[in-house]
Amino acid sequence: MRAGKDDSFRAFVRGWNDMVELKTPAHHARMAGWLEACMAGQNRRMLLMAFRGSGKSTLVGLFAAWLLLRDPNRRLLVLAADMRLATKMVRNVKRILERHPDCSHLKPPSSMRDQWAADQFTVVRPMELRDPSMAAAGIGGNITGSRADVVICDDVEVPRNADTAVKRAVLRERLSELEYVLVPGGAQLYVGTPHAQDSLYAEETDDGCPPFLEGFERLVLPVYTEDAEGRRTYTWKERFGEAHVARIRKSTGPNKFTSQMLLRPVSVADGMLDVAKLGRYDAELVYREALGRAVLTLDGVRLVSASCWWDPAFARLDVDGKTKGGDGSVVAVVFGGTDNRFYLHRVLYLTVDPRLEETEADQQCGQVSRLLADNHLSSIHIEINGLGRFLPGLLRERLRHDRLAAGVVEQTSRKPKAQRITEAFNALMADRRLLAHRSVWDTPLIREMRDWRPDGRYRGPDDGLDAVAGCLGAEPFRFDDPGARPERRPDWRGAGAVVAPSDWEL
Repeated sequence: MRAGKDDSFRAFVRGWNDMVELKTPAHHARMAGWLEACMAGQNRRMLLMAFRGSGKSTLVGLFAAWLLLRDPNRRLLVLAADMRLATKMVRNVKRILERHPDCSHLKPPSSMRDQWAADQFTVVRPMELRDPSMAAAGIGGNITGSRADVVICDDVEVPRNADTAVKRAVLRERLSELEYVLVPGGAQLYVGTPHAQDSLYAEETDDGCPPFLEGFERLVLPVYTEDAEGRRTYTWKERFGEAHVARIRKSTGPNKFTSQMLLRPVSVADGMLDVAKLGRYDAELVYREALGRAVLTLDGVRLVSASCWWDPAFARLDVDGKTKGGDGSVVAVVFGGTDNRFYLHRVLYLTVDPRLEETEADQQCGQVSRLLADNHLSSIHIEINGLGRFLPGLLRERLRHDRLAAGVVEQTSRKPKAQRITEAFNALMADRRLLAHRSVWDTPLIREMRDWRPDGRYRGPDDGLDAVAGCLGAEPFRFDDPGARPERRPDWRGAGAVVAPSDWEL
């Protein structure tokens, strides 16, 4: 580059846009300045979220070309949801290098055409390195042995790999392998939009765990922002003004619009169990005795019924405290109040530590015994299909050891799981008569509710849902209190009481 010439990324973007006869939008200038500042700073882990159609991938392609212009020895790896998307970005960067006047010296001679492919290429550089200057890879591809100075994760989260909790967990696990690819002091850039409530890009999580991209520098550019009075400021008003944005919202629906245009992590495809209809409360149980009678209340509401359901399974943990594969062992507690509402007070996902001397079954029974005592429960239902067949005897023995008077009811489920869950939740959720304690909102149950589908194709975890459905199904039917008897009116049909006259006396 010529001496005294502005070699900033913003200038590079403006020069390219002038060459292709395009204007540089204000939000592109902002993104360019932010990317350059992050690369010059100490924390070079970045998350760029911008609304769909904002041109973020185009700008990131220019950023990759500028990085190679500044240092041809850099190695860049582009990771996307599939190889086709990753190759698209590499091909775009290759085209920029071929056309930009300042980058002409980076293109190899004709004799090295084998190093100038669509999915990977190597620029003319001083150092002899094993890895190409830029390479594409899909999220499911093999990147073992690769090394990169910059990793660009471009749209690694898409609907097909983020529509269930299991798929999202697999995605996180694969992305964690990038720590072995990135060289010390390297840069990592995520570019995308959220496709789930607990998205990779979420700043907060429902279960209280740290966000996946905790510590990353963040730049979030929604299609518009609103002030306290609801006045909107559009990010790219020339293309995405009020009328165009309204059409997008109408055609895509509120959830997808919120996710893809406002960049707020929500479930793009609503499940049948709408979490928005699940109430929330913070109160704890209050137990007292008066005139020889025990009374249990919750936030001033007298409780008149309780049910507890255990859907057992092996719950072994590894030495790092992470649950191994398989079904979860879950216990749920539901109370019914005089206000005709149901309170989901506890959902306990049982855990087992193999380092302890107690067996897995004994450890689970101990946790269940404490749960029954803490919540003043007089009985528990255990699903004995398969694994649970031997647990009732072990639990009864544990309850005797703990001097706890509680009955153990053995249950065999004969209905399909999807039918049980549908029948248990449908009416209560529609009528907004089911509430959950704040501790329940920090468990995997909320994620299960968002993801669950009743069509039989769902393959994600639903153990918490099954336990809660068992509780709701075990709740006794309560007849309405008639209260004051209505005033009796004469029967207009002539079918009332008849008084027969008599002419005799006693």
